[in-house]
This record gives sequence, structure tokens and C-alpha cells, in this order.
Amino acid sequence: MSAALEAAGFPAEAVRARARAGTAEVFPAADGYGTRLFGAAPEPHGRDGSGAGPAPDGQGGDWLDSLRLAPPVFMPRRLEKLIDLGREPSYEDVDLRTPVGGFASRLPLYLSAFGSTRAGSGDLGVAAARQAARLGIPMVIGENMVPVHGYGSRSALLERVTAYAEDLADGVGGVVVQQSTEDADSEVWNLLYSDPGSRPLRDSGRLGFELKTGQGAKPGLGGMTVVDAAEAERLAGRFAVRDLLGEPAGRRLRSATPGTFTEEILRQQLRFMRNNFPLARTWVKFHPGRDIARAATTAWAAGADAVTVDGAEGGTGWAPRVFLDRAGLPLGECLRRIERPSGAHLLASGRMWEGGRAVRALALGATAVGLGRAALLAVDEDPREGLVRLVDALALEARLLISAVGQYRPADLTPEDLWSPLDPAPAAPLPVGGPV
Repeated sequence: MSAALEAAGFPAEAVRARARAGTAEVFPAADGYGTRLFGAAPEPHGRDGSGAGPAPDGQGGDWLDSLRLAPPVFMPRRLEKLIDLGREPSYEDVDLRTPVGGFASRLPLYLSAFGSTRAGSGDLGVAAARQAARLGIPMVIGENMVPVHGYGSRSALLERVTAYAEDLADGVGGVVVQQSTEDADSEVWNLLYSDPGSRPLRDSGRLGFELKTGQGAKPGLGGMTVVDAAEAERLAGRFAVRDLLGEPAGRRLRSATPGTFTEEILRQQLRFMRNNFPLARTWVKFHPGRDIARAATTAWAAGADAVTVDGAEGGTGWAPRVFLDRAGLPLGECLRRIERPSGAHLLASGRMWEGGRAVRALALGATAVGLGRAALLAVDEDPREGLVRLVDALALEARLLISAVGQYRPADLTPEDLWSPLDPAPAAPLPVGGPV
């Protein structure tokens, strides 16, 4: 019977797996969680939980990846650069320095949020913080650090802040700390803003707070991680901790609440952030919702220094498979819908790891792009230099591509520098008499 069903295209084995394991099959395999980086190597049909790549039927792919950079023949800006330099310009003349959400950055990049999960041996977030500081790019610290690990001189949150501050370059970079509903209950921003250890960042204008309303991999849901039996017992009063994985070892699924937002609630939250933490930059992160354009416009109007859009390709250590496969707008569609006002900062994350995807996102209106899963993999490969080398490669590709379209700053890129095979523009009519 199974063979006949599978021949007809019915996922008989997947159904049998659910019949055996029940709710455990809703999530990626829990084996190795906390040490394995989910999404590192896509398996057929996205069974590793990565959601990477187009679906077998061609549905659900990311329009952003279908775009191509389209260099023009005539490049007036290159001529301007030639006159300015007194020589022919090259890709090395592309200036990647970019203001990112109120911070100066050497590159149009930032380190996306790593939350409370410690993947690999130890906390990769600390190693990533040191490398991000050396690179001169901002770093975001994710939600639930304090509710899970506590706050104090040796807390995971302060370890990452301290590591970044110790290697901080002059005049560039910054640390942005997310807050979820559980973080708000723990008064994370109040604790950090008043902590003497954060004063150098705060007083130099290199501290920021990000209101998290959602995540690309789990739009509409809060954070989810797997915890062992002892941690499950300790966190049960603060989070929803459930036995949904069917593990004899007693590990449980820990779920945070997503928070409730309306336009007015968002405006009030941003007003609170600006009034209570006047020296901190104000960011807000949205999941890839169908009303993303209205959400971004509301945030900018309320004074947000940056709006972060996390596309459905955004990686995560833990998310229901059905969300990774079929929930949320792709990043390219989010960028297509948003009209960024002049001077506003739009940050984009979701499967960023190389210069081509980054430059396409910048041409669609992003100010900078975030490295998340790729950064974790790079730091896991080499805790001292892995992220630096990854970014060096990405920056070289970005300079080559930006120069190829006759531009010399990321901010000069426009949608005109892109071509889509899915919606090609009609060719201009030839003059009478044929081509000249």
C-alpha cells in the first residue's frame, strides 16, 4: 500500500513517521540540538529544518535569488569618479563604509541576533562578538538572554557585550540588545542601560535597543528552544515548557510568547524607548508579514533609527517544519513592498552569506544586511578568524559587483541595477531601418 501511495506522490513515509512519533515530527530532529547548527547543510525537501532553497515544485523559492545584476554599457558615475581620481577607477575604489541604524560601520553589514541558545562548544556568541568588533560592524544580541541565563558580571549577555567592547575599533560599530516580552519582565534594557560596564558604549553613542516583534523563521510565534530536564524545571515558571518531543532523556520544548502589537502599541513602545533611553539607538525588528510595508512606515514615523526585516529564509536553531517551509514572505518580496524614505535605515536578514545576495538586497533598498546562520557557521569553523575571513570574501564580492554596475557606494545602488527573468521588461523598439 505504501509503495502505491508513494508512487502517486503521497508522502506515505512522512505520515508513518507522524504515526510513530506524534508531535515530535512537527520539529526538526532534536538529536544534537545545542551542538549541531540546524540549517548548516540542507537535506532533501528541507528535512533538516533549514527551509533553504526552492521547493521541488518551484513554489516557495525566493524571488531575490532569481535576480541578476545588470551592468550598463554607459556609466556616467564612473566618468565622474575618473575625473575625481585623475585615473581610471577600479573595484578597489568602492567605499563600503555605511551608516547602519545610527552607527558608523566599515561595511553595509551587521551581525544578526544570536539568542539564548549556545551552539557548539561554549558560547559562539562571544567569539562572534570579538570578530564583529574587529571588523567594525554592529552586533545584535538576541532575546531571552537574561530570562534564561540571568544577569550579572558573568552573565552570557554581559560576556558578549564585554567581548565586543574589548576589541572595539575607534569610531565604528555598536551593540544592539533585543527585548522580547520575557525580557521586558526582566527589565533587560533598564539593567544594561544603567550598568557601569556598558557606559563606554552608551556614552559614545554605540549602544542600541531593538524591539523584537517577530522572526522570519517563525512569523507570529515566539522563540523556541530545547532545554534539558534541569533547565526545564528551572524555567517552567517563566516560559511554556512542554513535553512535545517524546524524548526519554526528559528534554522539553521551551516556548516564549510573541507579544501583541497594533500600530498604536508599536508607536507607544518606540516612544517609551526614546524617552527612557535617550542615549541608545532605537531599532525594531519585524517578521515577514503581509503588512510589512505599513509596519515599517509606522516605525519610521515613530522615530525608529532602523527597521529590521527578517525574511522567511531567516535561519534558526529551532522552528516547526511547516513554518520553515510555508509561512512568511520571502525577503525579496518584503523589500519589494517597502518604500524606504530618504534617510531611513532598512536592515535585511535572511540567508545572507555571500556578496551577490547582499548586493541584490542593497539594490532593492536595504541599507545593510545581517549575517546570522552564516556567521555562526564561520565562527564554529574558526573561533578566532572564521567570521573575519567570511566577511573579507563577501566584501570583495560586493566591491566587484558594485563597481561592475558603475557605482562606488552601496547607497548608490538602485533597482535599475537588477534584472528579473520572472518579469522581464519589454525591449525598447528598434529605430526604423533596423539596428544602428
